[in-house]
Amino acid sequence: MTQDVQQRLKDLIENNDVVLFMKGTADMPVCGFSAAVAEILAHMGIEYKDVNVLEDHEIREGVKEYSDWPTLPQLYIKQEFIGGCDIVREMYMSGELQSLFSEKEIKTSFA
Repeated sequence: MTQDVQQRLKDLIENNDVVLFMKGTADMPVCGFSAAVAEILAHMGIEYKDVNVLEDHEIREGVKEYSDWPTLPQLYIKQEFIGGCDIVREMYMSGELQSLFSEKEIKTSFA
């Protein structure tokens, strides 16, 4: 991963409380896994930065290296890598995701 890509990823993650690296956009996901995470965040009323990795191959590959996680989507909350679809779904179902947003002082429609 080039220094430029690493810096771009770092800037995105540091300058946004919640970032979802996904295939497509929040309004138009093009992958079921990305759609599932976007739906959970929308249901919770979370404002987030969506990054369409299909528009930038360097970001798509770079984020996998940055997080040391091989798949997409990838969710970051306050600079902390949370995980992909299965992890986000499990955390949501258990209530852990709602608690995490609360701990990180990120407003949800449940707060």
